Amino acid sequence: MRIPFPLFAAAVFAVFTHAKAAQPARTHLTMEQRFEKANVTHDGHLTLDQAKTGYKSVAKHFSAIDKDKKGYVTEDDIHAYYKAQRALHHQSSADNQQTN
Repeated sequence: MRIPFPLFAAAVFAVFTHAKAAQPARTHLTMEQRFEKANVTHDGHLTLDQAKTGYKSVAKHFSAIDKDKKGYVTEDDIHAYYKAQRALHHQSSADNQQTN
């Protein structure tokens, strides 16, 4: 029994489309969304334990972000830390280019 090519192509397309739809979509969360998700008390203060559970990159650098040693960080603290890190990186890159 021969299956007409258009029918075969439609079946393959349907299987492929279904397989793609079954895969979960990967979403990129903003810093604000990550903070909100990790801050389970919704008080604007992210503790180290909360960061370890829901915002691992902040947990990794928690002591550097919490410069005042309050025991928590805010969104502003996180933004300031990453802004300072970008400035250091750009300065380092500029220094390397000048020496080469």
